[in-house]
Amino acid sequence: MAVITRRSVVGGLVAGGLAPGMARAAPRTGRAHRLFIDSLSFLPKDLADIGRVGLNAMIADISEVEEVRDAEGIPRYLRGFRANDAAIDKAVARLRQSPHAYVALKGSDIGTRPGCATFLQFQSTEMIEDDLGRIARFHAKGLRVLQFTHHNDNRFAGGALQPKQSGLTPLGIAGLAEMNRLRILPDVSHGSDATMLEAATRSTTPIALSHGAVRAIVDHPRCAPDTVIRAIAERGGVMGIFMMSFWLTRKKVPTVADYVAQVRHVVRVGGIDAVGIANDFPMGGQENLLKLNNDNARGVAEYLEWWRAMRSQGIAGFDWTPEHVVIPALNHIDRMRRIADALTAAGFRGREVDAIMGGNWRRLLTDVLG
Repeated sequence: MAVITRRSVVGGLVAGGLAPGMARAAPRTGRAHRLFIDSLSFLPKDLADIGRVGLNAMIADISEVEEVRDAEGIPRYLRGFRANDAAIDKAVARLRQSPHAYVALKGSDIGTRPGCATFLQFQSTEMIEDDLGRIARFHAKGLRVLQFTHHNDNRFAGGALQPKQSGLTPLGIAGLAEMNRLRILPDVSHGSDATMLEAATRSTTPIALSHGAVRAIVDHPRCAPDTVIRAIAERGGVMGIFMMSFWLTRKKVPTVADYVAQVRHVVRVGGIDAVGIANDFPMGGQENLLKLNNDNARGVAEYLEWWRAMRSQGIAGFDWTPEHVVIPALNHIDRMRRIADALTAAGFRGREVDAIMGGNWRRLLTDVLG
C-alpha cells in the first residue's frame, strides 16, 4: 500500500481557551452530537459509561499489565503472552454481550450499528516476544492497533524513558512490515524519537501516535518533538493529545486553555488533519483525583515515587517535580463535549472541530484498516 499524504495548514486561529468554570455539558438528545472518537482509553467496569461519554468510536487498550520491580527497585510494566492472549478473548466476549459497544475491525465499521466502535489495542509488543506469527494470531482475534513499546526498550523498539535512546530493532522492522501486511495500525506512543521517526518513514501505511503531548510546550522525552509531529502528519498519520496534565503544561494550575494550546501547536506543525483527542485515564476520569475532588496538590503524590526513580536513573526530563495530574474541568465523564466547546470558543471553525473531535481518527482508521 502506498503512503498516504494528507496535510493542510490552518492559519489565523484565535488564541484562547475555555476556563474550567465556563465548561458546561449540553443536553443529550440522542446521537445528534458531532462524531467523538477517543484514541486511547480502556474498557470501563460499566460499559454504559462509554455512552455517557458520548463516544462513537475508541481505541481501547485491553492489555493485561504486571508491575514488577527491577534489581534497583524501579517499577516496570510487563505484558506477557499468556495473560494477553486471554485478555483479548475476555474483551471480545464482554463487547459481544454489550449494547453499548462492539468490536470494530475496519474504520468503515464506525456508525454501522448502535454503540461505540471499539478498536482493540495492545500498548506494547512484549506479548509477541520474537514470534511474529503471534501478530497474525492476535489480528485474527480482533487486534487492530499495536504499540511498539511502553516507556522502555524491548525486542521491537527503543522506548522514550531510557538513559540512552535507540530506535527500531531488526525484529521491530520486520514486525512493522507484518503490521502493514495485516493492516494493523502501528502506534508509536511511548517510543523514542528514533522509534517514532523510523516507524513513520518505513511504514507503508500512515501511523498513529495515539496518546501524547508536544515537546515544544513541555520539554520531556515522553512528548513529541516537531520533527516527529511533522513526519507523522506528512504521511497521513494522526497524533492524539492526552489528559495527563504534567505533560501538557508546566504552569502551576492547568486549565482547558493549556489543552487547547497543545492541539493548536499540532495544527500549526502538522495541519488540521494531524490531531485528535486521547484520554489515557479510565473512562470517567482519573479515579483517585475524582475521589479527591480533583485536588492536584494531593493527587500528584501517587506519581512521585516513579518520577523520582526516573530522575535517579538520569533520564532526561525528570529534573523537575510535577505539581498536578489532571485538568480539573476535563477529568470528567463529559470531557469530550467540554473540549469541543473549548475549541469552538478558541476560534476553531466547525469543520475543524469536527476533524479534531473524531473526523481525523475515522479517516486514519479507514485509510489503514479499510
